[in-house]
Amino acid sequence: MMEFDKTTFDKATKDFQKMGKDNYEAVLKSYGQMNKGFQEIGTSFTDYTKQAFADATATFEKLVGAKSLEHAIEIQSQYAKSAYESWMAEMTKIGEMYASVARDAYKPVEKAVEKTTAAVTAS
Repeated sequence: MMEFDKTTFDKATKDFQKMGKDNYEAVLKSYGQMNKGFQEIGTSFTDYTKQAFADATATFEKLVGAKSLEHAIEIQSQYAKSAYESWMAEMTKIGEMYASVARDAYKPVEKAVEKTTAAVTAS
């Protein structure tokens, strides 16, 4: 039969509570990082949308002033190429931003897991 040791029990309880508090704080930091990253992504999308609308409007104005069908086709072709290139560049940037958000949001959790694992294996 094991003997009850109040001091050991109290220390284990305090250690467990500290681990819980530290893990909770890590999760909060993780959510904070995700929120910040998603706000940046939203801002980037908004900026891209505004620019794309401005480019489309400028292209429409050029098309209205085109002197020939060939000139209109040239304007439309240039716009299509430019719109595609800017879309691809923006999506690449957004993809990198999402990857960065995931990495940054995981860091606090990763540290907490490492700390908890070390504490558990040490006891």
